This record gives sequence, structure tokens and C-alpha cells, in this order.
Amino acid sequence: MSQIEELLAESCKKINIELTEKQIKQFIDYKDMLLEWNEKFNLTAITDEREIILKHFVDCLAISAGAELAGKKIIDVGTGAGFPGVPVKIAFPDTQMTLLDSLNKRITFLEELKNKLGLENVTCIHSRAEDGGADKNLREGFDLCISRAVANLAVLSEYCLPFVKVGGCFISMKGPDVKDELKESEKAIKVLGGEVKEIKLINIPETDINHSLIIIKKIKPTPSKYPRKAGKAKKEPIM
Repeated sequence: MSQIEELLAESCKKINIELTEKQIKQFIDYKDMLLEWNEKFNLTAITDEREIILKHFVDCLAISAGAELAGKKIIDVGTGAGFPGVPVKIAFPDTQMTLLDSLNKRITFLEELKNKLGLENVTCIHSRAEDGGADKNLREGFDLCISRAVANLAVLSEYCLPFVKVGGCFISMKGPDVKDELKESEKAIKVLGGEVKEIKLINIPETDINHSLIIIKKIKPTPSKYPRKAGKAKKEPIM
């Protein structure tokens, strides 16, 4: 096993995830393809191999501390180059994963990636979150919505909660200090049918990165007027 493979395997063990040889190879192939495609168009600012392993792959898998992932129907909103959805799919192969992004060239990359890695039950969708959340084929159809997208929690909740079925959860990865942002998003979460269930503080192994996992349970259906049309949530968040 190479040093980079050992780093991946040992770091995952520290967050209670045991990877098989096949899964380790899938992650290494993912890293290689990410770097190859990154030369054609910008997928990631992180290009050091060690940092990709820790700050992308292990970081994404830390979301497993927030909910049971195995066997779940999951959507990753604003997935970009596949984060956190693809690492979760590799580590938990029996999940049904939907990857949603507004940029078509990222979807092209993800389609190629899933074929290269041999990932089954992965659907890649080119759509804005607002349009996807209003689509009857996607709306309230998922056990879990995950997102590493950079947006205020009130805005992210409007993007993500419409996808979650009642009884499911939306998990948002944020920095260590979320008190003010949580307070600002209280109304939005309630209006959209959610309730903050738990906040978990986690550390990413071999780094000084700390995250808050905000676990929001869907307790009632999202009103039909949400999500609003593209751009509205960002311009006028529910406050």
C-alpha cells in the first residue's frame, strides 16, 4: 500500500470507516481523474494529493457522524466535483445517490467519474437547486440531503429542505462557530418544515479543521411556495 493509500485508510479508521481495497482504489482513481480534469476546467483549488485525501475525501466522509447513511436515498445539492456525495457513495455503496449541480460541465465530469469508478445507483442531474426542489420527481423524495455548498444556512435550508421527505434529515457542514448563523436561520428552518435536531462538532483527522454538522429533521411538508424562483432565496432570505 502506498503512503497516500495508507493516509486515506488510517484517516478513515479514525472516523470509524473501514475501507476495502476496492474502495481505496476507487478513491485513488477519483483523485487522479479530479487532477486530470482540473487542468481543463476548474473543479478544485486543492491540488496537493495529501490535501485532496484529507480536505476533500475524509472531510466529506465525516458527515457520517451526523446520520446513518447505509441504504439511504440521498441527494447532494450543489455537488460541484462530487463533494460530499461521491465519497459517501464510495464508502457506503448501498446508498442511492443523486448528484445535483447547476453547471453542466461538472455533470459531464460526474457522469464520466461514475462510469470509471463503476458506481451503481448514482443519478447526475443538471439543475439549479430551486428548480430541482420544485420538481415533483425530486421534491420530498429523499431520506437525506447533504451539502457542502457555501451559503448562509437560511438560504441553504430553502435550497435543501424541499428535497427531504418528512422524517428525513438535511445535514449542513459548517465551521466551528455557528451560533449566530443558527439564530438567523431559525425562522427559515421552521417555515420550511424543519427543526434543528442536533449539532455535532467534529475534527478532521491529520488536520486542524473543525466542523459543525447541523442536523435538521424534516417534521412537516415544505409549503408549496418554496423554494422560490432562482436567486430569490439569496437576495431575500427567510429571516
